[in-house]
Amino acid sequence: MFRLQESLPSRQADLLQQLRNWLASHDALCVAYSGGVDSTLVAAIAHEQKGDAAVAVTGVSPALAPHLLEEARAQAQWIGIRHQECPTRELNDPDYSSNPSDRCFACKRELHHHLQPIAAAAGGALVVDGVNLDDLGDHRPGIEAARQAGVRSPLAELAIDKAAIRQLSSALGFPWWDKPAQPCLASRFPYGESISAERLKRVGQAEAWLLARGFPRVRVRSQGLSARIEVPRDRLDDLLALNAKEPLVSSLLDLGFTSVSLDLEGLVSGKLNRGL
Repeated sequence: MFRLQESLPSRQADLLQQLRNWLASHDALCVAYSGGVDSTLVAAIAHEQKGDAAVAVTGVSPALAPHLLEEARAQAQWIGIRHQECPTRELNDPDYSSNPSDRCFACKRELHHHLQPIAAAAGGALVVDGVNLDDLGDHRPGIEAARQAGVRSPLAELAIDKAAIRQLSSALGFPWWDKPAQPCLASRFPYGESISAERLKRVGQAEAWLLARGFPRVRVRSQGLSARIEVPRDRLDDLLALNAKEPLVSSLLDLGFTSVSLDLEGLVSGKLNRGL
């Protein structure tokens, strides 16, 4: 069992016990595991409670940034859970590649199409995900696809929100407790603009360039062949200073963008949902 490295308020301690009890009450568990803070907490407690009767499965496609896959692998090894990677082919589905406002429904439908046989082979495991209470108030079409596939969301069902997830992860000593949210690369494109493996790769490479230079929270939004960089407002000056020292613009142009700009509003998660 993971031991607490720091004390928890009684409310959070109770939530942790509820999560342990919830996951322990099922014979076998298959965790839809992205490597984010949410699904990693579920995977960790699932392994703690069920041992080899728990497996974490990561859907792998061009929409998953390579560094996030590496982090998912490392975190799964750290917590000790069995980890399986599953190639998904959502780009072959026009309901995804045409990038409608419910694109995430097609993505999760594809993922859970593959997870169901994996769960069946793992002893009829229940598929669970990392959807939390806060997610229920956001534009998340993928939640409905998961629900239709019979997936359960213990964090949401127990009313555990993002702040509590980070607090629990920190208290349990998970080094990634403050890891920034990293939506899939498809979220960088305005709805209605088609998505391809080439476009996803270009955005991923641009963000990797900035990540390697000390910007862990970054989005490179892509409209046509234009790149618009978002970093937190308190890092705007840092990005401008970087541009004065390193070939930021030319590096992104070399990737195939035709123009590069900086969003002066700063990083806002889900910004492209404003038009819905």
